Amino acid sequence: MHLQKPGRLLCLIILAVFATGTALATTTSTPATRKKARRHLTHKSATTVVKRSSGIVAHHPVSHLSRLPRKRYINNPWTSPTFADSTVGDSVDGEDLEVRRAAVEALGPYNGTVVVADPNTGRLLSVVNQKLAYASSFQPCSTIKVVAALAGLSEDLIQQNTLLHIGRRRTIDLTDALAHSNNAYFSAVGFKLGYDRIIHYAQMFGLGEKAGLDLEAEQPGSLASAPPSDGIGMMTSFGEGIYMSPLELAGIMTVVANGGTLYYLQHPKSQEEATQLIPRVKRQLDIQQWLPVIKPGMMGAVEYGTARRASYNNDQPIFGKTGTCTDGRSPTHLGWFGSYNEVGGNKLVVVVLLTGGRPVNGPVASGVAGAVYRNLSSSNYFAKSHPTSPVALVSTESCCR
Repeated sequence: MHLQKPGRLLCLIILAVFATGTALATTTSTPATRKKARRHLTHKSATTVVKRSSGIVAHHPVSHLSRLPRKRYINNPWTSPTFADSTVGDSVDGEDLEVRRAAVEALGPYNGTVVVADPNTGRLLSVVNQKLAYASSFQPCSTIKVVAALAGLSEDLIQQNTLLHIGRRRTIDLTDALAHSNNAYFSAVGFKLGYDRIIHYAQMFGLGEKAGLDLEAEQPGSLASAPPSDGIGMMTSFGEGIYMSPLELAGIMTVVANGGTLYYLQHPKSQEEATQLIPRVKRQLDIQQWLPVIKPGMMGAVEYGTARRASYNNDQPIFGKTGTCTDGRSPTHLGWFGSYNEVGGNKLVVVVLLTGGRPVNGPVASGVAGAVYRNLSSSNYFAKSHPTSPVALVSTESCCR
């Protein structure tokens, strides 16, 4: 018994020492151990923070959107829709239905108007979206450059080969200025013309007055009563201060196409009226000598310039001028194209105006007009004879101040 007690005591002492050492080993650590523990704690805390943040972000709209693919949201300043049914409410009883079909198919879903006219009589063969064509006027944008070019030529301020400086080392002539719709060139022309002469020629070409005859719904455009605040050149490069209807642009294009006769535009209400239509001349313009000077630029617009979407065809050339700008009065973004073609002895005027947002512009409008011409060509429209009355009544009303 006495021998066993010291043994038991020794065992108890050994166990106590071992237990104490284990406890000390558990609570005592080296610097490296403490550093490792801190890293572990930091990682664990960060993980906890991320999880908490993720839980909050998941219910926050802004952060939720930030998880989606990034996309630019641009404030749209334009109020008019780009696409719409543009045929609602049109009266078609007196129209050339073949022409109308070609125009409607070409316009497609765009919110706009297509005006097709016979430049030798002033008959409106078809007007798609008559409400827009008759009752609305907009800034003409760069289509005003056709009038500015003829005004500058008539006043002997420019010639076809006149080179104007548009930069330190760059010059441009009239043909390329029309084809590429160069604003600097036509701003310089406007500065040379001055406000009074700009208004005179605008009136001479029918701007600021009704283009049609007995069209009750038609509202005329308007002309600025004073030069624009940002410079006279804006009138002849962007048409600022001028408001023009699609019918008025159709009138301008008939003058250029037929050699100087401004007809009243007539829209027959029945096929009987169409067959008995008598052309009515509003006035004669002395511009015939200048037309060969501007035609290369208008053809160049289609061949290599701003109207390439009209698709140039050497056998059926199209002459035209695009226009793109924002009409501040509406406000809407505009795409204009005024044009005419020559196929043998036949000519046809096609004017397109598109309204809406960013997708709308002059090049797109030229594509619509080009589709009108192609649709008619594919149906052999230009190969057919289109008899008209040779009689024309000439107006005696005075024009232009």
